[in-house]
Amino acid sequence: MDTRRAPVAGPDLASVARPLADRTRASFCMALLDGRAWTATELARHAGVAASTATEHLNALVGGNLLAEERQGRHRYVRLAGPHVAELIEGLAAVAPAGAPPPRSLSAAGRRRALAHARTCYDHLAGAVAVAITDTMTERGLLDWGRGLRLTGDGEAWLGRLGVAVPAGTRRPLVRSCLDWTERRPHLAGAVGAALCRHALDSGWIARVGTTRAVAVTAAGRDALREQLGLPEDLLPPR
Repeated sequence: MDTRRAPVAGPDLASVARPLADRTRASFCMALLDGRAWTATELARHAGVAASTATEHLNALVGGNLLAEERQGRHRYVRLAGPHVAELIEGLAAVAPAGAPPPRSLSAAGRRRALAHARTCYDHLAGAVAVAITDTMTERGLLDWGRGLRLTGDGEAWLGRLGVAVPAGTRRPLVRSCLDWTERRPHLAGAVGAALCRHALDSGWIARVGTTRAVAVTAAGRDALREQLGLPEDLLPPR
């Protein structure tokens, strides 16, 4: 009797996992979570590999539909293929075992703390502040998790009062949860998450920290987040 099983039809998960099963490629994807386009040279420098090695890895990631590329003259730029890839990378990072060694300097420790506190995840907020925003929106009935995550009528009204414009007519989900890799809990992604992040940046509630993905809550942001969501004091800068 032949006990071999026929292949089960379905998505080819292995073709997605295969390009990520390499530390250099994974480090490229983590760097690209800042939402910017990077050159192969910049990514090679970031990962500490030769330019030719970086090119081979980037070809594999582009071929696996994880990265998109664009060319300007002689320069080749790559970025994550979309927010769905960013959420995939962030989710994988959240379940991956800790691999980075403890920081050896005060500046490195400070950078790590800043990233854990608040950062961008492609085009939406992540870190402790983002998780607290998601929790508070849930507690106030702006988000509902009863039958999958959805924005409630109160949530739509609240966004309108804030002046947050959510693009209409796109195929992107309105709201989506993204597993935070430092907090190990979900933060808000999707079109609403991206719109809130853009509003926070444009309104001066948060400011980028150097060239990293970290963002800092400003004094204006403290007042706004306290007034709008009642975020806890320990997550906000002192007056």
